[in-house]
Amino acid sequence: MPPAFDPSHAPVSERLPVFPWDRLEPYKTGAAAHADGIVDLSVGTPVDPVPAPIRRALADAADSPGYPTVWGTAALRDAIAGWCERRLGARGVQHANVLPVVGSKELVASLPGQLGLGPGDRVAFPRLAYPTYEVGARLARAEPVAYDDPLRVDPAGLRLLWLNSPSNPTGRVLDTGELRRVVAWAREHGVLVVSDECYLELGWEADPGSVLHPEVNGGSYDGVVAVHSLSKRSNLAGYRAAFLAGDAAVLGELLQIRKHGGMMVPAPVQAATIAALGDDAHVAEQRERYAARRRALRGALEGAGFRIEHSEASLYLWATRDEPCWETVGELSKRGILVAPGDFYGPAGDRFVRVALTATDERVAAAVRRLAG
Repeated sequence: MPPAFDPSHAPVSERLPVFPWDRLEPYKTGAAAHADGIVDLSVGTPVDPVPAPIRRALADAADSPGYPTVWGTAALRDAIAGWCERRLGARGVQHANVLPVVGSKELVASLPGQLGLGPGDRVAFPRLAYPTYEVGARLARAEPVAYDDPLRVDPAGLRLLWLNSPSNPTGRVLDTGELRRVVAWAREHGVLVVSDECYLELGWEADPGSVLHPEVNGGSYDGVVAVHSLSKRSNLAGYRAAFLAGDAAVLGELLQIRKHGGMMVPAPVQAATIAALGDDAHVAEQRERYAARRRALRGALEGAGFRIEHSEASLYLWATRDEPCWETVGELSKRGILVAPGDFYGPAGDRFVRVALTATDERVAAAVRRLAG
């Protein structure tokens, strides 16, 4: 008989880092022991209700017994294209320029493999970044390359260049000039630019722009793809609603691959996405909630001796007391406040913590009181 499968010998486990959030569990337990309960500011998961029109659209489409298509309905593609033109300033977005996906994290982790990258190929991403960019490269057995400046990356073997603006975790925004220079450089070297723009609706001290804007791409989507998600703007993290927009040739290849894999957005979620993209009012309301929480937390953190860097956009405050991040995590957990250590996002973050705005008003008020005490 053949030997039983031993998961400890599976090569994938040797290619991936330890899942970072597992390391935070003891601090979460400690924070939860606070007499007034935990204030969890560690994860950017929405806590506010899904807007009623979106829930109605989901419920109305619940009787969907057949398989949805990977490309989505024509109405969904219309909604995505229209939103890109209205909100991002993109021009001439056709159905071939859009592709719905089953949540943006799935896309980030699987994209290098779906593009056919492998040994000998290189994938670049910001040195301070969402860890799934590196995970995607490693799953494909490509070489991960962390950069400080994308224009200084060695282009030899480079196939995919990730941008993330606004940044997770720092909230930094790349301006139009920076985006334009990166796109031009990447085209010169035959590198695909994929811009993760999932926090674009949440600009505070800056107005984030997209690689889909003609001032960035010169009116052509060649070699450029943007990633967008409805998780943050519409509180739809539980729906796994996201999409790509940009280079039709790249998206056409991905569509064929994803058809083979059955990577289909459920039909009710497609209907909910159409409703979400067609309604700007709920986005404005949610922005106001986050803006108020941001003001309260920023003031409390600065009053407690923290310095906030970048953070001009997104759902986070990038904070430091110029001490090792795990010391900060430990001290805050004693006050019942849980934050994410900066080294989750790369060694360059080892003296910062990421503080999420995704807690209820009552919990944010509790954190403010504790920071002042």
